Amino acid sequence: MKSVEIQNVTTEYSKLTQKDITDLRLKIDAKAFEKSYFKTWFWLSFDLICFVLFMLALIKSSHWYSIVLFAILAGIAASGMFVLAHDAAHGSLFKNKWVAEIIGTIFMLPALNSYRLWCFGHNRIHHGFTSFTPIDWIWRPLSIDEYKKLGILAKIEYRIERSLFGSGLHYIIKVWWSKMVMFVPPDLQESKQRAIRIGKLIVVVYMLTIMAVFYHFNGIFAAICAVLIPFIVFNYVISIIIYLHHTHPQIPFFDERAEWNHTIGAVFCTTVIHTNWLVDKFITHDILIHTPHHADIRIPFYRLTTALRSIKQNYSEYIHEYKLTLPTLFYIFKSCKLYDYKQHVWYNFKVLKSVIIKDAKHV
Repeated sequence: MKSVEIQNVTTEYSKLTQKDITDLRLKIDAKAFEKSYFKTWFWLSFDLICFVLFMLALIKSSHWYSIVLFAILAGIAASGMFVLAHDAAHGSLFKNKWVAEIIGTIFMLPALNSYRLWCFGHNRIHHGFTSFTPIDWIWRPLSIDEYKKLGILAKIEYRIERSLFGSGLHYIIKVWWSKMVMFVPPDLQESKQRAIRIGKLIVVVYMLTIMAVFYHFNGIFAAICAVLIPFIVFNYVISIIIYLHHTHPQIPFFDERAEWNHTIGAVFCTTVIHTNWLVDKFITHDILIHTPHHADIRIPFYRLTTALRSIKQNYSEYIHEYKLTLPTLFYIFKSCKLYDYKQHVWYNFKVLKSVIIKDAKHV
C-alpha cells in the first residue's frame, strides 16, 4: 500500500484523558470573555449592510451574469451573518436571550436556517460530544466496512460529499434537509414545539417574500437566483468551514466512549487555521480559530485570538494549527475519506482497491 493511501493519527491525545475541561477553561485569560458591544454591533451592521447592498444590486441588474455575481456575493455575506448568528446562539454576544434570538433568527434567514432548530442540534450535540461519532454525526467518516455495505447510490453520494467540489451537498442533505426541514425534536414541551414551528414558518415567509419582490422588480430568473444562489454559496462555505474545523489527517474520530472525553474533543479534535486578513476578519470572523470556541463557547468571535494565546501556554502540543493554502486544502480532502476507528488511521479511496484484491484472494 502506497504511503499516500494511509494517514496514521498521532496518539498524543491519550494524555488528555486525564485532563478535565474545567481545568482548561480556568486557564483562559479573563479578557477573552469580555463583551464589546461596539465590535458586536459594528460587525452585525457591516454584514447586514453588505448583504442588503448586494441584494439591491441584484434586483437592479439587467444582465444574467451580474445577477449571478451579486447573488454569489450575497451568499458570501450570508455566510458571515450566519457566523454571527452562531455566536449569538452561544450567548457570547448578548446577555439578553431575546436579543440574541431576534438577531440570530434574522441573520440565519438568508441561509434558510431556523435559529431555534439549529440551536437544538448544534449546542447540545456538536458541542456536547465533539467528534464522538455515535452522537456527533456531522462530517462523520465511514469505516471501510461501513462504506462497503452501502448501496451504489449511497456510495456515490458519500464520495461526492467528501470531495471539495461536492462538500456543500453534505450540509444540504445531512443538516439542512434532515435536521432543519424534516426534523421534529422529540419529547419537547408544546410551547417549544410551537416555537420551532414558528421558526420554520418564518423561514418559509422570508423565502416567499424575497421571491415575490424580486419577481415583481426583475423577473423569475432574478427571483430564483436571489434565494437559491445565496443558499448554495452559504452551504458550500459553511460546510467546508465545519469540515476543516474537525477534519485533518492528524485528527481522530471516536466511536468508543472510553477513548474520548470533552477535553480531547475540544482541544485535539479541533483546528486553528490561518488564511489571510480578508477571509479571517470579513468572511469567517475568526471562526477558523476554532479551538478556543470549543474550549468555552462564551468567548466572542473577536476574542478568539486572545483566548488562543492563553490556551497555547498550557496545551500547545495538542493544538492542530496551520496556514491554509490550496495545496493543503486539496491534501486534506484527498487524505480523509475513510476512517479506521480501532487503529485510528485515515485512508483515501485508493485503499478500496487493496481491499478488493485481498477479498478476492480469500474467495
